[in-house]
Amino acid sequence: MSKKCILNTRVEAEVLSPSHVYLEKLHSSSSSTSSTTSTVLQELLTTGSSSYNVLLQEEEERGGGEHGGGGSGTPKRSLSRRWRPRTSAKSASSAPHRKKRPAAGAPAPISARTIAVLGNAMGLSQRPTPRSGEKAHTRQPACSKLPLLPRSGVTHRVDNGRRLCILAAIKPSNVEKEKVKFFKSDFTYNPQFEYSNPVSPLVLARHSNASGRFLTQAVRIMELALNKYGNYENFEQATGGNLLSRSRIWANVRKYMEKEGCVGEVMVHVTDDLLSRASMTVVSGRPTLTINISAAREHWLEGMLRHEIGTHYLRSINNSQQPWCGSAGRKRHGLRPLNPTEEGLASIHSVLFRRDPTLWRAALLYYTVHLAARASFAQLFQGLGRFVRDPTHALGLLRPRQEGPDRHGAASKDQVYLEGILNILRHREQIDFPMLIALGKVSFEDVERLKASGQTENARIPHFLQDRAAYAQQLEKIMEVNQLTDQELRLIV
Repeated sequence: MSKKCILNTRVEAEVLSPSHVYLEKLHSSSSSTSSTTSTVLQELLTTGSSSYNVLLQEEEERGGGEHGGGGSGTPKRSLSRRWRPRTSAKSASSAPHRKKRPAAGAPAPISARTIAVLGNAMGLSQRPTPRSGEKAHTRQPACSKLPLLPRSGVTHRVDNGRRLCILAAIKPSNVEKEKVKFFKSDFTYNPQFEYSNPVSPLVLARHSNASGRFLTQAVRIMELALNKYGNYENFEQATGGNLLSRSRIWANVRKYMEKEGCVGEVMVHVTDDLLSRASMTVVSGRPTLTINISAAREHWLEGMLRHEIGTHYLRSINNSQQPWCGSAGRKRHGLRPLNPTEEGLASIHSVLFRRDPTLWRAALLYYTVHLAARASFAQLFQGLGRFVRDPTHALGLLRPRQEGPDRHGAASKDQVYLEGILNILRHREQIDFPMLIALGKVSFEDVERLKASGQTENARIPHFLQDRAAYAQQLEKIMEVNQLTDQELRLIV
């Protein structure tokens, strides 16, 4: 059952690990039995954004169909709830603006065009000084005009010609039945998933080429965490903390939206029926954030919100103002694909400011996709057992996709998280991160040539980029904790 509300308060050479040895054995075994059947492709969860959002983004770039009214992927049963805040007599926007001097050692301000931030997105506008005996208000007045985002190509045609949300299409109709069989077989049975409205093989074929380019880094990151925590469940509890109640989720989301100055703009669902941890979608032109209550942990929730709102949402808002908004505009300006930059940047923001910013989940997704390309469902499950102890949790990482039952395969789009992270870290000293957000859904490689023609006057910039020196320090911490070096990144990226 879900709940819904509108928040109106504002390198080279290396020693082969056991995982590599397993992969080599599995590869040689699969080569000799290529005629045998395996069952399904795997649809994986993501760090913060659902893995199928990558597919949606790529379909949008190709100029897909209309967005169906029920294309949020959220449950039909929902309870509506509206926050009605008390607002101060004085609007926070009436406060005087003062120029903020850059801290010593901080990067120089953005050249070319200046980004004029709306509201308190960069924390530059001073709040009104409360009078004596008057309580200071931290809430912002609701926006007079809510942003309407372009409709994405997130549907596909079924046999009767009608359009169906692809989020519904990739969900099997017999998950629970096959799950019971899988557990009863002691994890040796390969589930035979059924789909009411199968996605076109052409769509799936575009996302079925797994890579091993960053496998060494993925395995090393997981083994570092394994040595420290023992397994993923311990890592999750130690670094993520306890699960949050619905009321605490509402409170934390409200507080975060105040920081970003986007109060009243985003529809929020809290549900226990979501394929992923969280998902940012557009429903009837309205941005909608769906949060899986089983993944909302006290120390990870803000990272999830930085991922979904601070990155995906704000870049979408900024993109809607650009001349390259829409597939035709992207082609006209010769834009590169938005991924792996989009998900790489969002994934970095998921672990930003964590006490332990280990990239275990992004690495686990990359490893899983690589393994799934040469393994059946049961073999893949066994291969993940070294890193994930709880069978139910491990099964939760594997999401079936419709594909011929005689093929190995994986949703290779799920490798973009680690790939994007490593690409961005490799070029972190050259990337203008505020401009990367301001220009919308663009690759970091396109920023320099686009910033002169981009509309950045009213750009929305996340609050955590207001201190660029602190942001840069956090990137260095991610490098250090995951034992990544510039020398290694230059060799592989």
